Amino acid sequence: MAEESIQITRFNAIPSPQQFTSLIEPKNVPAVFHGCINHWKAFCKWNPSAGGLDYLEELAGSSTVEVMLSKSAPVFYGDIRNHERVQLPFATFIGYCKDFSLQSKVEHTPCSSEKKLLPESFEAEQDSLLVGDDPCQIYLAQVPIMNTEKEERVQLGVLIEDIQTPLFLETKTLASINLWMNSAQTRSSTHYDPHHNLLCVVSGSKQVDLWPPSSSPFLYPMHLYGEASNHSAVPIDKLDLSVHPRAEHSKKYSQRVILHAGDALFIPEGWFHQVDSESLTVAVNFWWQSEMMSGMLEHMDSYYLRRILKRLTDKEMDQMLCKTSPYVINKPSHEPSGGNMLHDLEPCSLKSLHELVSLVHGHVNAADLSNAVDPSSDIEKTDPKKIMTSELYNLEDDPVATIFWSLEPLNLQKMFLAMVHHFPRTLEALVLHLVSPVGAEVLTRKFEEMDQLINEEDRNKFYREFYGVFDDQYAVMDILLNGKESFSRQAFKNVMDKFLGVKVQ
Repeated sequence: MAEESIQITRFNAIPSPQQFTSLIEPKNVPAVFHGCINHWKAFCKWNPSAGGLDYLEELAGSSTVEVMLSKSAPVFYGDIRNHERVQLPFATFIGYCKDFSLQSKVEHTPCSSEKKLLPESFEAEQDSLLVGDDPCQIYLAQVPIMNTEKEERVQLGVLIEDIQTPLFLETKTLASINLWMNSAQTRSSTHYDPHHNLLCVVSGSKQVDLWPPSSSPFLYPMHLYGEASNHSAVPIDKLDLSVHPRAEHSKKYSQRVILHAGDALFIPEGWFHQVDSESLTVAVNFWWQSEMMSGMLEHMDSYYLRRILKRLTDKEMDQMLCKTSPYVINKPSHEPSGGNMLHDLEPCSLKSLHELVSLVHGHVNAADLSNAVDPSSDIEKTDPKKIMTSELYNLEDDPVATIFWSLEPLNLQKMFLAMVHHFPRTLEALVLHLVSPVGAEVLTRKFEEMDQLINEEDRNKFYREFYGVFDDQYAVMDILLNGKESFSRQAFKNVMDKFLGVKVQ
């Protein structure tokens, strides 16, 4: 389920500009404002069940608007391959809404294909664009009422007199105000917007499913270089888990809001949302740039990019390690024992030593060992050069890394010291040839934890003895660092795939 810190909040009282700017907007979490636009003139005048269609036709019927024709009705996908935008007199669209309303009352169905609602002339002109005869594929989406960046795109500017910018947005520099209107039930594809958004329902109702930006891996965002890069690649109507396996878990991260006439929903930039609209629903939305985006300086973009990718990569590395500490680390109240005999080891450490010895022997096809570890056994006849290790990146796939991970840092230290004194060649073979990328990451993390638990003298003594086993100490350090970098590189590849849909070779 969604984390408590990103749960949608609901307000019955409208916040002041200061409250919204300081307490709500900075959290980047959706918020619902009930009854936010009940005072609008549009709230009364645009209602289709109260003569609103006639009013809109008289007020703006002569305007030309752009409608969406979907090839996958009632779902409207953002990718232009799945829809076309066609110029149409607003009065003609209103006519479709009136016909649909009348037909629905007669047939009691939200969208019937038995009767054509499109005029013959229009169908003839747009025949190549229509999938069938179903008028449910027409949607008035994002038609500008106001646009500060491209004033020439404004198609329904006359409607501005019937709406008011909500009080808490009065200090914002709005990018655009848009009209959304549908005759039959519609469903938008899952997507996010690059602006903050306030969606206001004038009449009808909308059901909105929302996902935080952190849910991107489960929604498979389309390529950044694509025409619909802010849309999910997961089809709403035909999910195929063999193509998008992570999508199976997407519902766990979603939250649902149902908006009724008069309600408004703040959708922060980057939040994925999928909207179902009831038939004959009318809505207006406001877009504005967030404080964060407006404050990002272009000459800093590459730095921000690197910082964000690094943070996502670090988080991915923790997930690859299934990072939940298998023990509780407590600072010892006394100096750790300097013992390095096998009988000084904790039972768990001795068991781990047995397992590591067995793994080393298994890689060189050594003779079966007895259950007890014998310092005079053939273990020291192992040739480290004969051992090979796989490129393993997940903790559950690597038995050596799993053993390292299960031990407390000080127990791991004692086990290594015992190997230094009793099985130096086995330790050499283990580190040089059985430590995979995930093993190198775990081992160096354990060393960092150990450094926090012992004093400088003991720390220097341990590393002197540990690295003294190897003929070339610097080569060992290179192996561990190269393994860590390989692990980080795999985490980076995962991030690029999950969040950007890019396969890095």
